[in-house]
Amino acid sequence: QVQLVESGGGLVQAGGSLRLSCAASGGTFSSYVMGWFRQAPGKEREFVASITGTDRNTYVADSVKGRFTISRDNAKNTVYLQMNSLKPEDTAVYYCAARTYNGVYYFARQSAYDYWGQGTQVTVSS
Repeated sequence: QVQLVESGGGLVQAGGSLRLSCAASGGTFSSYVMGWFRQAPGKEREFVASITGTDRNTYVADSVKGRFTISRDNAKNTVYLQMNSLKPEDTAVYYCAARTYNGVYYFARQSAYDYWGQGTQVTVSS
């Protein structure tokens, strides 16, 4: 079993920054593909960013490209989402996800991930 715990959310003014963390326990973290998704009120959950295991290849949604950066520290079993130049439309619950098995997958699809955190609220005021 893998447990994911997000932290770092909060209230920030537009233009500000936050860094989300997701600490993983159980399994071999360095081999997992890790992702961040978000869900705004009344909207479907959407892909934000992902990072592969040892190669650390990253993918970022167009809506946050140039503002958000995903990274990981395999020694700390933690993945991060650095969010800069935040906008009110970034307000959402942010979820961390892990893909723990091999195979072909599409990094932006929720079904590619088999473990999820409980989410952390990010609110950006205008």
